[in-house]
Amino acid sequence: MTSFRAALQPDSPARRLLNKVPEVAALFWIIKVLCTTVGETAADYLNDTLGFGLTNTTYIMGALLVVVLAAQFRARRYMAPLYWSAVVLISIVGTLITDNLTDGYGVALTTTTTIFAVALAATFVGWYAVERTLSIHTIVTARREAFYWLTILFTFALGTAAGDLIAERWALGYRDSVLLFAAMIAIVAIAHYRLRLASVPAFWAAYVLTRPLGASIGDYMSQARTDGGLGLGTTDTSLAFLGVILALVAYLALTRRDTTPSMPA
Repeated sequence: MTSFRAALQPDSPARRLLNKVPEVAALFWIIKVLCTTVGETAADYLNDTLGFGLTNTTYIMGALLVVVLAAQFRARRYMAPLYWSAVVLISIVGTLITDNLTDGYGVALTTTTTIFAVALAATFVGWYAVERTLSIHTIVTARREAFYWLTILFTFALGTAAGDLIAERWALGYRDSVLLFAAMIAIVAIAHYRLRLASVPAFWAAYVLTRPLGASIGDYMSQARTDGGLGLGTTDTSLAFLGVILALVAYLALTRRDTTPSMPA
């Protein structure tokens, strides 16, 4: 009976097999950056190119996100297409939240960056206070999954605000912003692999930084040359990145290379 109860504990090896999120490897980070880029360009495409407007785009994407997250919570295990659909949508919604505050209500980017940084920190504190861990390897309960997705939402909103603040308000430019955030991620990687920074803070630091990195890549590729971009437009950029995401997610769904590996009894 004791061993059975131990197997049911949230951090046990048996429960890890029920993890609702993917294992972190190279493809995880590649798809994550692609999703953040799509979040930036797709929001602009729906809002400006298709003329839905900021409010209507927010309602439509928000409704889709609720539907997909409901399916994600109901699923009993990690499924790559469902999980990454939620990430793409939450990336778009996170972008729209920041855009609504800055463009719709005139809130300064310095203020939105501070607000979302505080909200993210508060979510981490609440998550750890309740669960005593911030690990993504044991997202096996609805409560942990709720903390996980709330954290993801704030990372996207914060990344959008910080990326726009640095690239536009502080006039660093899109290309130099890409280089800046890539360098910051490299520093986190060096701290983890060389200086023994723990895996949990290293993961979340990199996760936060990939958002402004992806947004800067999207802006650099889609914005007009006169604004410091490559002038590819939001349509071509969004379609190209979505195509790559679909191909990689299909590969993961077939191979299951990002699922928690089986453990010996």
